[in-house]
Amino acid sequence: MTPADWDAVVISVRVAVGATVLAAGPSLALGWWLAHRRGPWASVVEFVVLLPLVLPPVVTGYALLLVLPRGVAFTWGAGVIAAAIVGLPLFVQLARAGFEAIDRDLLDAARVDGAGRWAVARAVVAPLAAPAVAAGAALHFARALGEFGATLVVAGNLPGRTQTVPLALFSRLNQIGGEAASIRLAVVAIVLAAVSLGLSRVLLRRWTIGAAP
Repeated sequence: MTPADWDAVVISVRVAVGATVLAAGPSLALGWWLAHRRGPWASVVEFVVLLPLVLPPVVTGYALLLVLPRGVAFTWGAGVIAAAIVGLPLFVQLARAGFEAIDRDLLDAARVDGAGRWAVARAVVAPLAAPAVAAGAALHFARALGEFGATLVVAGNLPGRTQTVPLALFSRLNQIGGEAASIRLAVVAIVLAAVSLGLSRVLLRRWTIGAAP
C-alpha cells in the first residue's frame, strides 16, 4: 500500500463516518414519523425518501451540485453530504422497522405509569429499537464506503482531499501499470464492506431475536 492508497482509505472511512453521523438525525426522525403515519402524505414522504435508492448516483450528485454553495462543492464535506443522501433510504427503512416492531401496549403502559414523552423514548423506545437502528447505521456506513457516482460528481476525484477508495480504484484502473494497486484497493474495499455488512447482519439477528414473541 502506497501513501496515496492509505490516504484514500482514511478519506473513505472519514467520509463514511461523517455521512452516517449526518444521516442519523433525519433517519431517526423520518423512521419514527413513517412508523406512525398512514395516508397520502406518508406515501409521498416515503417515495421521496426511497428515491435516492433507485436514482443513478450520478443524477443525485448532479442535483447536489446544482444546489450546494460553491464553497462546499468539490470538498470533503460535499462527499459526506452525497454519501449521506445516497445511503439515507437504508437507514430510514431499518429505523422505521425497529420503531414499528415496538409493542404499542408497552408505550401505553409507560404513559399510564406517568412517564412523559422523553422518558418513554429513553426508557422504552431507545432500548427496543436500538439494534435495528444500529444495523441501519452499519448498513449506511457500508453503503457510504462504496459510494462512487454521486461523490465523483459533487466532490471530484482529488488525491489526498476527496479521493475515496472507489475513486482511487477507478483512477488506478485507468493507469498503465496500475493493476497491482487496483488489486490492493479492491481487497481493501471488499474487507471494509464485508466487516460493515457482517456487523449489520449481527445486529439485525439480535434485533430479530429480541423482537420475536
